[in-house]
Amino acid sequence: MVNITVYTKYGCPQCDMTKRVLQGEGINFNTINVQDDEAALNYVKNELGFSSMPVVVADGIEPFSGFRPDILQALK
Repeated sequence: MVNITVYTKYGCPQCDMTKRVLQGEGINFNTINVQDDEAALNYVKNELGFSSMPVVVADGIEPFSGFRPDILQALK
């Protein structure tokens, strides 16, 4: 099983679509809202280098930002 974390924020349509695709594919994932977790925000910005959400971190792939259904469906 692949370990997947989706970093999100409130009012983010791309975040919602990303979670919907994962749920629709029956893929388990963790969600962390960077507006509620300052450490997560710092990790996404400073260590991963992303400034927009969603950011998806999964075993075996490069972390990516944005709505990428092609990559999400390949995580099965």
